[in-house]
Amino acid sequence: MSTTETHQAIDAVWRIESARLIAGLARIVRDVGLAEELAQDALVTALEKWPESGIPDNPGAWLMATAKHRALDHFRRAKLLGLKHEEIGRELKSQQEAAVANFEIPEQGEIEDDLLRLVFVSCHPVLSTDARVALTLRLLGGLTTTEIARAYLVPEPTIAQRIVRAKRTLSDAGVPFEVPAPAERVERLSSVLEVIYLIFNEGYSATAGSDWMRPDLSNDALRLGRMLAELTPTEAEVHGLVSLMEIQSSRFAARTNSKGEPILLLDQNRALWDQLLIRRGLAALDRAKQAGVAGPYVLQAAIAACHARAHRADQTDWPQIAELYAQLAALAPSPVVQLNRAVAVSMASGPAAGLAIVDTLLAELSLKNYHLLPAVRGDFLSKLGRFAEARDEFARAASLTSNARERELLLSRATKAASGTA
Repeated sequence: MSTTETHQAIDAVWRIESARLIAGLARIVRDVGLAEELAQDALVTALEKWPESGIPDNPGAWLMATAKHRALDHFRRAKLLGLKHEEIGRELKSQQEAAVANFEIPEQGEIEDDLLRLVFVSCHPVLSTDARVALTLRLLGGLTTTEIARAYLVPEPTIAQRIVRAKRTLSDAGVPFEVPAPAERVERLSSVLEVIYLIFNEGYSATAGSDWMRPDLSNDALRLGRMLAELTPTEAEVHGLVSLMEIQSSRFAARTNSKGEPILLLDQNRALWDQLLIRRGLAALDRAKQAGVAGPYVLQAAIAACHARAHRADQTDWPQIAELYAQLAALAPSPVVQLNRAVAVSMASGPAAGLAIVDTLLAELSLKNYHLLPAVRGDFLSKLGRFAEARDEFARAASLTSNARERELLLSRATKAASGTA
């Protein structure tokens, strides 16, 4: 195996093993930042040694053993430093050193426990949403700072600062490396699901840049969701989110043409939808329904399932989708949910019915700069033959989006509306 091939293999191993490695180390050193540093040291050692010695049979165990030795060295240096300066803290360092020395490669059940702890720590509510996203992608997704910055189209130093500050905040707040108590778990799990959902959506419909989608980012979110579902098998909302992501991911091949231009849902070639992902999504939805009462993610998954079951666009059960959106709006009220409900109502009962709902949202401050509001309104107006108004709405929507592909689509619709053909 060439050096390049070895480095590619190491990169693949790191993506698979890094979360387990960091989670296992964090349990014994009680510091997520230090755990990541130790894991990175082990990776550097692998990059130095594996091209010559070859990749070991159990690379995860090799990395863990190497990181363990790094941890011992760290605490021994810290102990010596403490001896030279103050007595305070030496007892703790000795306890940590003993914990590292006695640490064995964990069994599978212990690994799962460690991963679950890391999930909850990375998405702790003490962190800002941006910090939770960056830290989760770094620690659980195995992405580099460069990759995260590229995915979110922000400068690399910005992402680096978010990650550093997140780890410092966790340390300063004394956030324990543990699964929260049952009383806190629902709130904390909601934070975890929100982060995974945000990551997926940014990949599914990029907020900015020249590409309409970033499938790799959605794939990272889906991988995190699948892992969380294995760790929390009785949580309905976890299975609901996984179902939603599986089904949405099934459409990637049909969402753009050969030039990368967007293809809207009703115009997609459904033969290109990934049936394996759809089956996985429907199975996850069944598990969600068996696990408990339908929450927001389960309802969204049920909506996605209605689309997935329709072999042709004209077979879509729009009345059922409208009803599901009504349930979602009652459970988790939101102007965006109402906007989506308006689309379903328009398909079930006509554009005038949808427009009536949309017009009630025009005064919503939270939607003032939301490009999909004028885009949806433009679509309804166009279907009603009010082309001049539709043109203005599409033009306004184009001015509000930061995504180049979406802007082109909206400007094209504005042009068609101007000619009375939209």
